[in-house]
Amino acid sequence: MGQLQQLSDSLERARSQYDSATAQLAQIQRDLRENRHELQIAKSNLHESQRTIAQRLVTLYTTDQASTLEVILGAKNLDDMINRMDSAKSVTALDTRILSQVKTFRTAVKRHGALLAHARASQAHVVAQRAAAKQSIESKISEQNRLLSSIKGQIAQLVAADAARQLQMAREAQVRLAAQQQAAQQQQSNTVVGVSAIAPAADTVVAPPPTHSNVANVAMSQLNTPYVWGGSAPGGFDCSGLVMWAYAQVGVSLPHSSYAQYGYGVPVSRDQLQAGDLVFFDGLGHVGIYIGGGQFVHAPHTGDVVKISSLDESWYSATFVGARRIL
Repeated sequence: MGQLQQLSDSLERARSQYDSATAQLAQIQRDLRENRHELQIAKSNLHESQRTIAQRLVTLYTTDQASTLEVILGAKNLDDMINRMDSAKSVTALDTRILSQVKTFRTAVKRHGALLAHARASQAHVVAQRAAAKQSIESKISEQNRLLSSIKGQIAQLVAADAARQLQMAREAQVRLAAQQQAAQQQQSNTVVGVSAIAPAADTVVAPPPTHSNVANVAMSQLNTPYVWGGSAPGGFDCSGLVMWAYAQVGVSLPHSSYAQYGYGVPVSRDQLQAGDLVFFDGLGHVGIYIGGGQFVHAPHTGDVVKISSLDESWYSATFVGARRIL
């Protein structure tokens, strides 16, 4: 099952890379269209300027402007002629303006040609990236399918065993939560009649008492609901969607993001966890609702369902980030 989880995570990363390359390719294609258009305009302007130069040569020849004509006739090619005209004192203001236009448009043609070549190279690179990401996705899907086929019998046994274990944990959790709520009510009653609690040591940091312990029961009402990415309703949940929905049922609004949810409430240490506290894992990438007894309810990942897990399980213990108490 651990191998299947790793493959699932790897597949999600490949999909993300594919989506990123697709967005980048769309931008490059827009740049290509723009540069093609600009290059066409620059070439058209250059052609028009060169035509004006040709007309100017005819005028110089027919009007016998000797000094300027000598500059032109001595040129070996168009570049040489432009350089000669640029340095000749006898060239008129009209010639200078035409010369400036030719230089400007030739520079524009060269610049847009370079931009177009760069965009085409970028396009080829991103297309290759996108193809590699697609191939990676297809390969990982095939690998997942092969793995699933090879362990189908084992999975069926594990699912049946896990379902029985989940049912037993749910029963135990319900009993435990009922006892905790009864104890909380008794504590409130004692406070009302003047019975004071023992004060903690001065150097002990204790979070305020929980006010939403019943949210654990709300979340547990969704046990076996399928995991759905982006889901936040009883038809399907992701991890933060389950937390958001459960707290909404008790009148508390939370964002649909485990990272954002970590900014709500107050911190609570692991040894002070109470039912209803939020527990976070994997760099804040995953969240669940503590239900007491070292357990929490959560929506794990694609292919799984809302279930109860233990904080002592290896992955959750290793990736535990912290907990928050929503007040």
